[in-house]
Amino acid sequence: MTKKNSILYLNPEDKKMINSVGWRMMVGSGPYQYEKMQALSYLYAMVPVIKRYYKDDKEKRIEAYKRHWELWNTTPQVAGFVAGLSAAMEREASLNPDYDVSSINTTKVALMGPLAGIGDSIFWGSLKIIATGIGVSFALQGNILGPILYLLVYNIPSSLARHLLPVIGFNLGTSFFEKMNKNGIMPFLTESCNIVGLIMVGSMACTMVSLKIPFVYEAEGATINVQDILDSILPNALPVGLTLLCFWLMKKKNIHPTILIISLVIVAIVLHAVGIL
Repeated sequence: MTKKNSILYLNPEDKKMINSVGWRMMVGSGPYQYEKMQALSYLYAMVPVIKRYYKDDKEKRIEAYKRHWELWNTTPQVAGFVAGLSAAMEREASLNPDYDVSSINTTKVALMGPLAGIGDSIFWGSLKIIATGIGVSFALQGNILGPILYLLVYNIPSSLARHLLPVIGFNLGTSFFEKMNKNGIMPFLTESCNIVGLIMVGSMACTMVSLKIPFVYEAEGATINVQDILDSILPNALPVGLTLLCFWLMKKKNIHPTILIISLVIVAIVLHAVGIL
């Protein structure tokens, strides 16, 4: 395999941009907040990409900034792969006026869950435990190598992943979209990404939003559990309904997320006090 055919090869301009993306992704969960989680770090990483591909179009730059200011959350060490893929998609969008830019975010949403499962298992569930075990075994003997080995064993693979995955994501994305355009199946890919993205949003609503009715009705010795009845009709109906209600209030009524969060906390406290929730 020649150097130019390598998955890690970048021309000088691409290399400069992707290196910047990799370094910016290092902030990870630093600016984490509960409205959009790691969205600010992702947007920060995409700034060099947006400035390069939309440098002469202010309106498209603004649209791209808004596009990447959406909910994002995954293991920081593997997030660079999606950032590299997003960079390739932004490149395609800048070259193709008919490109469906909504597929950029749906692809992000579709990938962040599976990548979090892989990344958490490798870096938090395995590598960190191994590094801690090695470090502690030396530290218990009073050896200064304990903390040093811990930092090296954990951070060397983590740093390599943070810098190599953006390159791999960008190269895979670029070659992939070129092939898709030649084969004429880009609309099918876009529709598939939209479907997977919607599935991921629905599953996140069911797993991350908790809403139950503990009220139990008793009559003539019989006990009726309201929550069990709702679950038998449509499991997780209340979390999904609450999520859709919040979306509707934000989009249609222009209620700020902070106001919505405070209101939900107050309503939850009141309903719990009277025994409804």
